[in-house]
Amino acid sequence: MTVQLEGRLARRGDTPLGDRCGIDRTMQLIGNRTAMLLLREAFHGATRFDSLYKRVGVTEAVAAQRLRELVAAGVFTKQPYREPGQRTRHEYVLTEAGHALLPVLTGLLEWGGRYAPAQYGPSPMAHAGCGEAVHVEIRCEAGHLVPEEDLVLGPSRDV
Repeated sequence: MTVQLEGRLARRGDTPLGDRCGIDRTMQLIGNRTAMLLLREAFHGATRFDSLYKRVGVTEAVAAQRLRELVAAGVFTKQPYREPGQRTRHEYVLTEAGHALLPVLTGLLEWGGRYAPAQYGPSPMAHAGCGEAVHVEIRCEAGHLVPEEDLVLGPSRDV
């Protein structure tokens, strides 16, 4: 089973897509381990630099570089805060684009729990409202579950 290609994508042969591919552009912006782990921690509620770099387990310099890149990509925004007697600092807050990455991170978490299990077991996600497990799915705008073999990638079309 594979995704169906149509139009120029189906006829491209071995020509690389480069920047014409949404996956390539996304990976250029956020496609490294540190960036993904910073996003994970932001979804876990961390906003301050000290918490972010410590939770991810990287150096301050690496975290600062990745956060600059994520701010430039529009995934985070910096918001000033000031504690009494301290200088103004910035916290990192997810933007709409950042929040839109939740299904991606959830998919990675689900995949890792199933195909790269740790000795501690998977980290399942559950719906707070009913307690049932949460899974990532591909659905069309009409709400149908779309299996891989029914997924068509190519020119947009009116159906």
